[in-house]
Amino acid sequence: MSNRTCVIVLKAILLPFRLLGHYFAVQGLLPLRRWLDQMEIRDAAIAHTICQLIPAQCPFERDIYLFGRKVGHIPPLCKLNPFYEEVTGLRFRALCYLADECGEDVGCYV
Repeated sequence: MSNRTCVIVLKAILLPFRLLGHYFAVQGLLPLRRWLDQMEIRDAAIAHTICQLIPAQCPFERDIYLFGRKVGHIPPLCKLNPFYEEVTGLRFRALCYLADECGEDVGCYV
């Protein structure tokens, strides 16, 4: 089975979960999503904590190797999270606060 076929099959398997996550994100989780979007960063310690807790890239994305040869790829699963956009936006706002307001180097978080 080729990598392209594996990706197509995996997307077909994950589609119902993506749709289900979208339904809950639109319906029941909207207040929490709004709260995350409206959260302001006003303290450098909180901004540092947010940048340390939220990874810069999906930790679940992997390449699968067998005997030194790439045989598959696990795509990033973070986008299945209904809060993905809000959490990455919060991390971005924390990075901007540290860089713009505090004048700190944020290279260690990127």
